[in-house]
Amino acid sequence: MIQLDDRDLEILRILSQDGRITKAELARRINLTPTPAWERLKRLEQAGLIAGYRAEIALKALGPHVTVFVAVELSGHTVEDFTRFEGGLNAYPEVTACWALGGGFDYLMQVVTRDIDSYQRLIDRMLENRIGLSRYYTYIVTKPVKGPGLPPLGLLAGPQKD
Repeated sequence: MIQLDDRDLEILRILSQDGRITKAELARRINLTPTPAWERLKRLEQAGLIAGYRAEIALKALGPHVTVFVAVELSGHTVEDFTRFEGGLNAYPEVTACWALGGGFDYLMQVVTRDIDSYQRLIDRMLENRIGLSRYYTYIVTKPVKGPGLPPLGLLAGPQKD
């Protein structure tokens, strides 16, 4: 595991908020010259701490849409059942995220689609294609309250306290 200092954490924080920042501006904001700032950035990328750079799309500007969270139960619980379901999700671009869960449900999916009718057609296709979906529980997002944000980097990268 890579050791991170305050400047490394600041680089991660800045990039999580502005992935298009110039190298010169990044260096200025962490109070380094461009070359050592660039070397730190490359080290963070090579260590796998920066998984990618992407734009945050304003879906509302594209047109009407609905975000739905779906709690999923599978029909079986063998390795093959989980593999079939997880692999089957690749056929559905409307499923924008999915997490395996411990506890009552097997997975939590995030679905973004045009409307409720297209959401239901998606679920119907998933059931017809027999990817293992047994039960599903639909939770429609009525309004965003707090979006994906910066994880508590200092807390996660700091020393463990028992």
